[in-house]
Amino acid sequence: MEISETTDGKEHEVQSSVGIGPPHEALFLAVAYFPLFELLATKEVCKSLRDAVSNDILPWLDIIVKNPLNSRITDDILIEITSKAKGRLRTLALISCGKITDDGLQQVVEKNPLLCKLYIPGCNGLTPEGILRAVKALTKHNHNLISLKICGIYGINKQHLETLCSLLRTNHKQQKQQAIFYHNHNNFQSFRNEETDRPIDIDVCPKCDQPCMVFDCPREDCECRGCCYCVPRCAECGRCVVYEEQGDAACEDTLCLDCWIGLQKCDFCNRPYCNRHADRCCQFPGSSGFVCDACHLKFLQSSSD
Repeated sequence: MEISETTDGKEHEVQSSVGIGPPHEALFLAVAYFPLFELLATKEVCKSLRDAVSNDILPWLDIIVKNPLNSRITDDILIEITSKAKGRLRTLALISCGKITDDGLQQVVEKNPLLCKLYIPGCNGLTPEGILRAVKALTKHNHNLISLKICGIYGINKQHLETLCSLLRTNHKQQKQQAIFYHNHNNFQSFRNEETDRPIDIDVCPKCDQPCMVFDCPREDCECRGCCYCVPRCAECGRCVVYEEQGDAACEDTLCLDCWIGLQKCDFCNRPYCNRHADRCCQFPGSSGFVCDACHLKFLQSSSD
């Protein structure tokens, strides 16, 4: 595909195998539903799409930053992107954005007081104090922050959790009636756990007494509840797994024997990947199987010797 511009500079045209002309009108309607990565890329296609993306506030009301943008976004870039919502930002989801700091988050929060959902799991550049400051800004003047997700933030203690629950007008002890399953948490990348309807995603683990993600067992006859460190759980089905029932996986996740049997195995070590890490498989032309990254590395090392 090539991009050309008319001599008067008023409009770009998109040239393809089917002919020359402006983008289809349906594309302008779809822009409002584009993920952030595609939204930013669309601005570079032609002038009419750039104007449509820049001048329409709707695509910028719910901003979700995830891979591959999460490793690149900084405070300045975040402030620039969120400014396009013109103070009406509704959802801000920063998934493992390690370069975002307390000051950058605070600037965004102060400029968007109507923010209802704040998802910042795995943002290691943020501190508990910075999160408290942001939540206080979003909950003053009777504005109710609906949902907060902070799994993976270092240094959160029980006092921080109590303060956050107080600001969110909820009691974290009441959250124990709402189940979260480990495999669903992984599949939906933390910020998609809307089915739980929890104001805050973390809780106090009943086993280690630390604030963290606490999971329930999907088996009806099991009432085990705890964090993933206290209760190992299968990455595929989410049920609790004792050591004797664990299947050896090619990735770092735990698998129960039932799920282990149903997954495709490495041709060399007979270990499977869970579905979350299936993209690590090394496949070769003409072969229906795969080789795990560990065996592939051993093969490369032996070939070079």
